[in-house]
Amino acid sequence: MTEQTDRAPVLEIEDLGIRLDGDRAARPILDGVSLTVRPGETVGLVGESGSGKSVACRSVLGLLPSGAHTSGRVKVAGRDVLAMSRTELAATRARKVAMVFQDPRASVNPLRRVGDFLTEGLRAAGTPASEATARAEELLHAVGIRDPRGALRRRPHEFSGGMLQRVVIAAALAAEPDLLVADEPTTALDVTTQAEIIAILTRMRAERGTGLLFVTHDLELASAICDRVYVMYAGRIVETRGTDELFDRPRHPYTAGLLGCTPRIEAGAPAPRPIPGRPVSLAEQPPGCAFAARCAHALPRCTEEAPVLARHGEGFAACHRADEGITL
Repeated sequence: MTEQTDRAPVLEIEDLGIRLDGDRAARPILDGVSLTVRPGETVGLVGESGSGKSVACRSVLGLLPSGAHTSGRVKVAGRDVLAMSRTELAATRARKVAMVFQDPRASVNPLRRVGDFLTEGLRAAGTPASEATARAEELLHAVGIRDPRGALRRRPHEFSGGMLQRVVIAAALAAEPDLLVADEPTTALDVTTQAEIIAILTRMRAERGTGLLFVTHDLELASAICDRVYVMYAGRIVETRGTDELFDRPRHPYTAGLLGCTPRIEAGAPAPRPIPGRPVSLAEQPPGCAFAARCAHALPRCTEEAPVLARHGEGFAACHRADEGITL
């Protein structure tokens, strides 16, 4: 893992809010979300399903829910994605940022050959067909596909899930983007294949200096590959800090709860403890802290006054008791 504090961010999300019309949701999907990713840095975005992780990362490509109202800024390489025209947005997607989705089969046309999928963007950018094919072979070799030339002639159904995810990663890297957004790219894969995919992403980041926003619900995975981590709950960032400090001393009860329900294999490790209750749905907007109903540390104040994200130690936490220390 690396620290890249002296270089301009490739991604800056500043106070991002995304809200649907009042009759569709009682609270914002995203509420004042801010995060940064610098070149060569891996930043984790973690939380339970429904916390807003995927919406946050899709906003980087300008992929917003239908009828959404937005506020704030999403800057890729210094330019606000939310203010771009369709032409500018298409150019940004083609050259500056790429995304790897959770399900690789949803990313490719099952009727087209893999070679067409990989070379389409290169040819659209003016690369001659022969050069685009050579580049596609290069990329497939780089992500560990055996017989890359033969793979170009195959269709998606001829690949396993893990191999197809490698193809999707190769396509994402084709234009050498400044930023790669990975939305739970290993969730549907077996453990061995997960490790191989993570190794590919880590190597590519190191070799190319690409910034990586890695979205996951797996804190153990985040601890292994991320330089910094943002924790999301009910559309808000509730804690962020360097990975080591976050795992050694979480300041928010939700972070501690996620760590407490993570299975561990060490001898004598305690059994996982699930977080009680359920996540807040979009149909609910409780007063005060959204996590208060599930929190063993909640005070009366917590149900009345929403905590702001403030500095605590080397990071930030949105909790009235962040300085008291959280027991796992």
